[in-house]
Amino acid sequence: MTTLRVVVVTLLVVVLAALAYVYVGVFDVAADAPHGVVFRWVAQTTRERSIAVRAIGIKVPDLDSPTLLAAGAKEYAHLCVGCHLAPGVADNEFRKGLYPVAPPLAGAEFARDDGEAAAARRFWIIKHGIKSSAMPAWGMTRDDDVIWSLVAFLRKLPLLEPEAYAKMTADAAPEHSEEGYQQ
Repeated sequence: MTTLRVVVVTLLVVVLAALAYVYVGVFDVAADAPHGVVFRWVAQTTRERSIAVRAIGIKVPDLDSPTLLAAGAKEYAHLCVGCHLAPGVADNEFRKGLYPVAPPLAGAEFARDDGEAAAARRFWIIKHGIKSSAMPAWGMTRDDDVIWSLVAFLRKLPLLEPEAYAKMTADAAPEHSEEGYQQ
């Protein structure tokens, strides 16, 4: 019984210390102040495990369809390029102010095709977004077919030269309302 009491008291002290840490404002939420090693590990591990578990069982369609790829290119140019860049697209002030910074999806680390598990993971991320990361849940405004078109395009994006990307997205100018806001 003494061991159980020690464990319960220790857990209670840890929880109270964590609450005090948060409540007195020690945790810095500023986007220009990077997370510490422990918080970064906890956040990354939580994110990756959450996505992996939720992506299980997602049925991946044929992602090699030229129609799907063309639609995905236009959607990417409309929704994603500002944060995730593209071949021949320079970094921008908005993206530099994000924390964590959105990964440049045309980068070499995204050039490998990890199969259906990677496609299901991308689909889940695009559809549901990621809290506290500026990654929106596009499933709130786009149907699954549009999201799959983005997944199809993301498989090809790292392999594109700037000219090929520009050609695929040439007629994908963002729509604007009369006030100039992107719709």
